[in-house]
Amino acid sequence: MQNKIIFGTDGWRGIIDLEVNNKSIAEIAQAFAQHLLSSVHNIISPSVVIGYDGRKNSKLYATLFARVLAGNRTFVTLSDRVIPTPVLSFAVKNGKFDAGVMITASHNPPEYNGVKFKDSYGGPFLSDKTKRVESLINYSLIQTEESFKTVNLVDEYVASLVERIDFKGARKKKLKVLIDSMGGAGGHLLQDILQKQKIEATTIFGEPDANFNGRSPEPVDQNLLPLKDTILAGDYAIGIATDGDADRVALVMENGEWLSAQETILLFADYLLNSGIVDGDIIKTVSVTDKLFSLQTETRKIREVQVGFKYITEEMLKGGVSMGFEESGGFGLTDHIPERDGILFALIALEMLADSEYSKLSELVNEKRKQFGRIHYKRIDHDYSESDRVELLPRLIESAPKKIGNWAVKDTTVFYSATGSANGLKLRLEGENRWLLIRSSETEPLLRFYSEGDAEDEPDILLNKGLKLLMKQRNK
Repeated sequence: MQNKIIFGTDGWRGIIDLEVNNKSIAEIAQAFAQHLLSSVHNIISPSVVIGYDGRKNSKLYATLFARVLAGNRTFVTLSDRVIPTPVLSFAVKNGKFDAGVMITASHNPPEYNGVKFKDSYGGPFLSDKTKRVESLINYSLIQTEESFKTVNLVDEYVASLVERIDFKGARKKKLKVLIDSMGGAGGHLLQDILQKQKIEATTIFGEPDANFNGRSPEPVDQNLLPLKDTILAGDYAIGIATDGDADRVALVMENGEWLSAQETILLFADYLLNSGIVDGDIIKTVSVTDKLFSLQTETRKIREVQVGFKYITEEMLKGGVSMGFEESGGFGLTDHIPERDGILFALIALEMLADSEYSKLSELVNEKRKQFGRIHYKRIDHDYSESDRVELLPRLIESAPKKIGNWAVKDTTVFYSATGSANGLKLRLEGENRWLLIRSSETEPLLRFYSEGDAEDEPDILLNKGLKLLMKQRNK
């Protein structure tokens, strides 16, 4: 039978009951067990820790996964509660497990669920291992056992954050924090941490909800209306939102304005470097603002990788990297875990504000806008279900333009998927921060366009030009 379970850049996701069900979860678990038993050298019984979010059937699927692994000579530790993905990743690294499994569909709508794999370093599986697990899904007989233990994975994770973050400034300034967990796995975790540090914090949608209270659990502007409305009604210093599995974070200012991920990245990188908290190269995905290059020095480089945090992880593992950022709100510090952590960066955001001379996030942002200027960035996801979707971009690459609109192309970079096919093209244009990125999804019927310009109207111009360029490749 042909293998129909295809892993993307961050695991596998599908519709609950239709694609994600007991059968598919058990098949993946068996393939994962076979991968571990054949690749973990000198270990007869690998060790695996498993976590899950608050989606429909997540605990059920996590327990089934544990039973299958236990039936395949694997020592299994299962979380005793709903946890954020970074808690699972931290547990893998801190507990010296051979691997980790997280049952989650991250920021996807509530009808989805899925699986993420974590390697022993506490970050996502890289492409070669993911492909190996995928290749082993062959519907073989699955053995199950109940011989696994259930533990609290949260406490050690929280202790590591409390040791890392300086809460004194926020406490002294009496900063009030508003948190939107979006009905996701973040729950009341941030509030509990802050309240124990004597910092006033309030959480909305703090109970994990399988339907995310009718919202898509992705912390972007259009999904954060409850947070923006609530923050306007109180004397808060900062608003923080985490996504469905709390590995991503977004900030809202006390005036109700969402701070874009691009601007948030610039603030975080500037603060972490200039405060001396970390130093080293910065990794950014190709869709992150080029203004980040302003932080490059002779000894500190900005490295650019294609979209997907596992590519950031790959660079982190090579060494010399302090932090990594992706445009979708996933940020990581190498010396913590080589992985996204929305909880950690929520606390860093508060520390950043507390360390400044300001008591409101908008005041700090306005000061930094004077320093860096405004970021002019936009993105569109274009629905495209025709059979030639993955062929359009390679055709465009063969005849890449020398000019887009009135701007000459000064640099062209092609990005390739794990299978070796071209799935991304970035065209840098003359100017300071002017570029167009075109990507084709291998797993969804989408063509993605990203752009940054030196003036407010330029991103729209570039996006429209990019769409026309790609559509010209049809029927060639």
